[in-house]
Amino acid sequence: MLRIAIIVGSTRPERRGEAVARWVHERAQAQSRPDTAFELIDIADYGLPLLDEAVPPSQGQYQHAHTRRWADTIARFDAFLFVTPEYNHGPPAALKNALDFIYAEWNNKAAGFVSYGSAGGTRAVEQLRQVMAELQIADVRAQVAFSLFTDFENFAAFRPAAHHEKSLAALVQQLSDWGLALQGLRQKSGTAAK
Repeated sequence: MLRIAIIVGSTRPERRGEAVARWVHERAQAQSRPDTAFELIDIADYGLPLLDEAVPPSQGQYQHAHTRRWADTIARFDAFLFVTPEYNHGPPAALKNALDFIYAEWNNKAAGFVSYGSAGGTRAVEQLRQVMAELQIADVRAQVAFSLFTDFENFAAFRPAAHHEKSLAALVQQLSDWGLALQGLRQKSGTAAK
């Protein structure tokens, strides 16, 4: 079974990310192969403070319960589909913070991106791709980018254009292929998801 987390990357009140993530979740489940399971993960549910671990995450010596809970959650998955807005040409601080809290739990897994913003959130994703490389996450090329001008009614209610379903299908396919390939790599090295 391939396990893919759809991670809501914003904790902002009245954020648009929940509606986008639900849309992604519903369509990804419908478009995917039967050996793939998707789960919504909201970083707001984890109450992560600003990174408060004294030892670098690459050492795996997590001292706080909130860090261990986050690490246990992320360790269960083979791939990640990040749903992110763009704030000031970058990803939300809460998402970057959540990425920084742990390390090995991200390694040798795959990631894809669904973004939204005035320019489709593409600049946030470009920054996240650099972070993925450092966390040893293979990010796929396909991406879904929603415009606040055309995919949100009055910049609020999520009303995506129909063509995004095709883009999501391509993203899910690439993410699944890479997730399965890296799952095999982790099984070979004995670091497969729990």
